[in-house]
Amino acid sequence: MEKPEIAKLGYVALVSSDLQKSLTFFRDVIGLEETAEIDGVHYLRAWGDFQHHTLSVEQGESGYVKHIGWRTKKREDVEGFRALLEEQGVDVRTVPAWETPGIGEAVRFSLPSGHTFELYYDIEKPEVEEHRRSVLKNQTYKAWAKGISPRRFDHVNLHTSQQAPETFEFLQNVLGFKMRELLENDNQDILAGWMSVTQLVHDVAFVVRPETDTPARVHHISYWSDDSQDILRAADILKEHGFDFVGPGKHSISQAMYIYVTDPGSGCRVELFTGGYLIFEPDWEPVRWHESERAFGNTYWGDSINAKELVKTTIEAR
Repeated sequence: MEKPEIAKLGYVALVSSDLQKSLTFFRDVIGLEETAEIDGVHYLRAWGDFQHHTLSVEQGESGYVKHIGWRTKKREDVEGFRALLEEQGVDVRTVPAWETPGIGEAVRFSLPSGHTFELYYDIEKPEVEEHRRSVLKNQTYKAWAKGISPRRFDHVNLHTSQQAPETFEFLQNVLGFKMRELLENDNQDILAGWMSVTQLVHDVAFVVRPETDTPARVHHISYWSDDSQDILRAADILKEHGFDFVGPGKHSISQAMYIYVTDPGSGCRVELFTGGYLIFEPDWEPVRWHESERAFGNTYWGDSINAKELVKTTIEAR
């Protein structure tokens, strides 16, 4: 039997303690399009995203991430992963088709770190109203209609304070993520890993942070823009709206250009992201960085990332 495979990152389910602030941030400032609002949950996507949503936002007592969704390569992979996970002794919950709007039957489970993942294949690709639809047949919405206007959802960055070796092994050996770059100490313990199921440098980054408040945290979610000028334009837009942000800068790890800004409603950080490189080599060997190079790995040039400060403002994952 073929091993099931994940095709791509799908969406993040976010809870906000101030829904209106989050909607203003994501719709008006970041510039995401709203697909639907159903029972108080708002479903959003970028102008180049095809599936129903890449972000859902709802009201709660505090800000946190409920789960992170991933689309599989084939419909039968959902059942394949269920069997594989159950063989590993993982508690798997079935989510009925369309219980989450736009998402077919899914399996939901926790990583050893405590982060909740969901795997599905079937999706809806809703038609867009004519006044919002792009004239391009290969694009969903009009670009640059509002706000920063990133093209697509790109990656998530997760932190944990426990079960790190088990989680790295789980991500690679059970879920099939490939290690692209990593940070390690003298004992060759992995302190951070950039992993993907696509040709991207990372669909998920997983970082060990023993000092975090709770075991499972989300450092940021990321939306992709086409080029560096888009990131500079984003800085102007954020400044006009009174937002503090980190960047622009460029990572050494991934070679990508970034800005970090935080949603004032949920506390969820968003990375606005461009550049980097793609991996097509079938025999790619992970690029190894030593912990002494951590600061340089984070910031090649530009506005430096204060990693300790950013850790303090991670959002809980449940």
